[in-house]
Amino acid sequence: MKRLLKTNTASIFLRLAFGWLFLYAGITKIINPEWTAAGFLNNAQTLSGFYGWLASPNILPVVDFLNQWGITLIGITLILGIFVRLSSYLGAFLMVLYYFPNLAFPYVGEHSFLVDEHIIYALALILIASIHTKRHFSILGSKM
Repeated sequence: MKRLLKTNTASIFLRLAFGWLFLYAGITKIINPEWTAAGFLNNAQTLSGFYGWLASPNILPVVDFLNQWGITLIGITLILGIFVRLSSYLGAFLMVLYYFPNLAFPYVGEHSFLVDEHIIYALALILIASIHTKRHFSILGSKM
């Protein structure tokens, strides 16, 4: 019982930390009228055709909107403890999408070999999705 309580508490803090990470990242993009994903997408090293298409003038406004509000809403739902599984899987999907533009196989950025923070985040979000139940602290149920 004690071990279960520690696991539940750890998963709550992990969920809240990811919620804050996503919420802050989203809010800072929303309040910055100059923010766009164009530079990130246009500099993709892997799958550059796909990411270039996402940066095209007709698609980019939709991509920017979905990015800004998607990560903000993921953060809110993780903090509130609602739609946690869905939000965690969507967050993991976004992390994989963020991973590939920086991948110059087998290196990711300057200091990573195959695995960078995006992969770690995606795996941790999948863990949150797999262990989350309504028994954990949330506005839907607060049995800790």
